Amino acid sequence: MLGAANKRYRAILADEMKDIFASKTKAEAIAGFRKLADKMQGKADKAMEVLENGLEDALSVMVLHKKYRRRLATSNMQERLNEEIRRRERVIRIFPNEQSAMRLIGALLAEQHEKWITGSRYFDMEEYFEWKERHPELFESRTKILSVLNGKS
Repeated sequence: MLGAANKRYRAILADEMKDIFASKTKAEAIAGFRKLADKMQGKADKAMEVLENGLEDALSVMVLHKKYRRRLATSNMQERLNEEIRRRERVIRIFPNEQSAMRLIGALLAEQHEKWITGSRYFDMEEYFEWKERHPELFESRTKILSVLNGKS
């Protein structure tokens, strides 16, 4: 979205976006978007169009409990795994063939899988499912992220 905006408006848009995504509810976030769209009308129309097209997807985690929202709204876990793959690839530098690269990546993924199974959990899904049962009104219109969480991808 920032890439679609003129450079002079990027700082303003970034600050406003932080406020929108820090909202406590989805309704507050949408109201913040409307306010931003009015403020930027005629200045960053393309950026506002990009934001409007992706806003529903970006706010899909807002229906979740705050405890889960932060972790599911970011890709930090995936980025960390990708960085670890890159780090190990730089050590080897040149792979003799594609299969050797796949073996390295597969071994790293298997190692990470072991850590996730045996180590501390990123979040406790049992607590999430209990919370979900207590708040059925939040799940009337299913979003992509909820489908993935429930194993119905």
